Amino acid sequence: MPFPKTSFEDTLVRSVIDTGKCASCGACVVTCPFSCLELVDEKPLLVKKCQVCGICAQICPRYEWSWHKAEHFVFSREKRIDEEFGVYRDIAVAQSTENSVLEVCQDGGVVTGILLYAFREGLIDAAVVTGTSNDKPFLPLPKLATNLAEILKCAGTKYCYSRSVLALSEVIKQKKEKVAFVGTPCQIHAVRKMQMAGLKKHTFPIKYLIGLMCSECFTYKGLMEDYVHSKLGVNLNNVKKMNIKGKLLITTESEVKAVPLAEVKPYARGSCSFCDDFSSELADISAGGLGLDAWTFTVIRTETGEELFSSAKNAGAIKTRDAKQEINALNLLCKLSKKKRQVSPKR
Repeated sequence: MPFPKTSFEDTLVRSVIDTGKCASCGACVVTCPFSCLELVDEKPLLVKKCQVCGICAQICPRYEWSWHKAEHFVFSREKRIDEEFGVYRDIAVAQSTENSVLEVCQDGGVVTGILLYAFREGLIDAAVVTGTSNDKPFLPLPKLATNLAEILKCAGTKYCYSRSVLALSEVIKQKKEKVAFVGTPCQIHAVRKMQMAGLKKHTFPIKYLIGLMCSECFTYKGLMEDYVHSKLGVNLNNVKKMNIKGKLLITTESEVKAVPLAEVKPYARGSCSFCDDFSSELADISAGGLGLDAWTFTVIRTETGEELFSSAKNAGAIKTRDAKQEINALNLLCKLSKKKRQVSPKR
């Protein structure tokens, strides 16, 4: 489809990058047909002269974003005023039934459990997930997982940002046809805008969008190097897990350190302050801990998501309990969603 002939400099640089709104998702880098862009220091940078095709402006989740258009595209309607955390078909508190998942997962391991099920059943042939660097502990890296072991290895939350959208270039390179994409709200927005723009080369292989609930991400240097390593004196190689349950919990080989969130707030990425979506409202399935112990609060939003979740449950890959009984988790979901929406008065 034809796009308005606007340049990268006149659109994204002026309205997104220079204003601090850039989410560093990498969508513009992946979709530029002339390979003009690269991510440098978490920002897209021209490495060749812009050819003024206008694609980057159409797919950027922080440029001329419209909830009205996005919700109609995904759900064929806008969310109602009583849908405090977005359009959904069902909610559940769920948990993986596999010990191998529960041993490494963040909370209930639902996302990993569903991905493993989908891969075994041939519903997907790969998954875009978040891995970690071999050189820097807990440094998130985009990963195209193409087997069960790789999916399992990427289980667990990383609280620093991963440019997961960049992995779509690997999807194309490896000619994958059935892919699940796991990402934060801003990344889900980017993929939806790519779909809305009709970029089939990049989006046709994506069969499922699984969104992660997210208040904000942190810079790796700030959170891991300056705070956890330098201030707390924790060897990053000894960190086994990190979680947020009212406090930041850092699990090492010998102890669990509980840190007030106010202490790590200064290390949050500035662009996260522009986000107005806590629970990945445009995903097929959204998942988050919400204070639960070893269970995942799950929001099933689309028919596609409902079919995947139900089939995984019926196959015994995951088990559930009634989410409506989890009053504290529900209240927290509504509270955090409302807080995020205050970023955008029109919502």
